[in-house]
Amino acid sequence: MTMASSSPPTRPSAPGGDGRLAAVFLAPALLGFVVFLLWPTLRGVWLSFTRFNLLTPAEWVGLDNYVRMVHDPVFWDSLRVTVGYVLVNIGVQTVSALAIAVLVQRLTRSALLRGIVLMPYLMSNVVAGIVWLWILDTQLGIGNQILAGLGLDRIAFLADETWAVPTLALINVWRHVGYTALLLFAGLQAIPDTVYEAARVDGAGEGRMFWRITLPLLRPVLAVVLIMTVIGSFQVFDTVAVTTFGGPGNATNVLQYYIYGAAFGRFQFGYASAMSVALLVVLSAITVLQYRLTRAGRSDLG
Repeated sequence: MTMASSSPPTRPSAPGGDGRLAAVFLAPALLGFVVFLLWPTLRGVWLSFTRFNLLTPAEWVGLDNYVRMVHDPVFWDSLRVTVGYVLVNIGVQTVSALAIAVLVQRLTRSALLRGIVLMPYLMSNVVAGIVWLWILDTQLGIGNQILAGLGLDRIAFLADETWAVPTLALINVWRHVGYTALLLFAGLQAIPDTVYEAARVDGAGEGRMFWRITLPLLRPVLAVVLIMTVIGSFQVFDTVAVTTFGGPGNATNVLQYYIYGAAFGRFQFGYASAMSVALLVVLSAITVLQYRLTRAGRSDLG
């Protein structure tokens, strides 16, 4: 007579137990999203249709703030300055980060080297801005001391209309390029080594493998990184606030700084909210366009 094998009894899960547990873990993040993102966004949209100076109740004015924005030459000049900054920042940062990521992935994967590359990102934008303000000071900065020692003319990097925007862009490239490179390096790690081995067997060199293998297979990660960096570049504020204060003239009066001045300098919170909504719409459109053009949601890895 054989005894039937018996399995240990399983404890039935309580109905809805997983859902309640998930709700408990999601609640803090959801609360933070509602309090710090959703509610301020909705209130900002509502304030954009009002005249509000923080001292008196908001007065509904309809589309007046948006009409004023369309006819405001300073707004359009700030948008032009911001676009110029973004083009320099994104162009240099993307190329530099991609080069660093490929070199780290192909030559060495040292964790120490990755840490050194990432170090500037651990510094706040305010601290980075102040440090570079000292370095690039026309009279006492070590940067201009080196130029003078080489027999070159001193350059007012942050006080000259020609140099100010590119200088600000390169300061932020210096700070963020390590983090961007680390994201791209993570994407490179997902590309199988067998693809490169097969290419070497076929006689492909490093340059050809980069253009025919690395870039196409890295496209989804590169697209997401571009979306993130473009959004971040359009929101530049703190570096400008501690170095140039929007000057000289309005040469570095980026859109975020102009919005800040309208809200907390002139207490025109309704108009500042309207410009913020316009920036939100512009960034949303750019994000959707980038996502579609780069096919960020599809990978060539089969």
